[in-house]
Amino acid sequence: MMVRAACNNFMKLGGLIFATVCAWYFGSLLATIIPEDSLASAFDDLQNIAEKPKLKAPLPKRLKCDHWSPCSPGSYAYRILSGGGQKSIAKICFEDQLLMSKESKNVGRGINVAIVDYNTGKLVDAKSFDMWQGAFSRPLADFVQKAPQKSLLLMVTYDDGSSRLMEDAKKAIADLGSKEIRNLKFRSSWAFIAAKGFELPADTQREMINHSDAKKNRYNGWPAEVQIEGCIPKN
Repeated sequence: MMVRAACNNFMKLGGLIFATVCAWYFGSLLATIIPEDSLASAFDDLQNIAEKPKLKAPLPKRLKCDHWSPCSPGSYAYRILSGGGQKSIAKICFEDQLLMSKESKNVGRGINVAIVDYNTGKLVDAKSFDMWQGAFSRPLADFVQKAPQKSLLLMVTYDDGSSRLMEDAKKAIADLGSKEIRNLKFRSSWAFIAAKGFELPADTQREMINHSDAKKNRYNGWPAEVQIEGCIPKN
């Protein structure tokens, strides 16, 4: 019995050794036949299959004048932002061009006006009229009244636009359709867009105003900015 058991154990050991030698041999043979790069690539592929795919959301496309939604083809995009305090400078953007801004270095205290040719969408002229010092109400009225026919006029306040605003300029702007120009108060935030020689669509956002209120002001002595934006059909 002991001899038979020893014989069985010897056969098991021999089989294990034989299997080990065969595995080593065939492994060496495969390593010789298959390039190392292919093995590494296959291993990487297995790892990639095991990983969950990573989905990346596409970056949002920037729209003209930083609109939230795009204008339809064949429309002009505009955005008018009043000043807020002394550091938040007023901006007038039309077709993604800053017609008046801190970067353009043409915004000033008072009422800022940009005139755009409706047919071409190009800037005709842009000026700032100080309503705190000096006598610029008459020049403002003349500038508005002399705007060519088929023009868009975009207006916005920075700091104070009312202290030296006289009836001549108020009437010239009211004649363009402003409902708030005569309500302008000390440091009121105001934005307005008008058309000369044609009518804007009825749903156009044309005007917004925000008066200074010590209890509600966002800035020390100044109200929050106001903003109007929209799209104007070219035809």
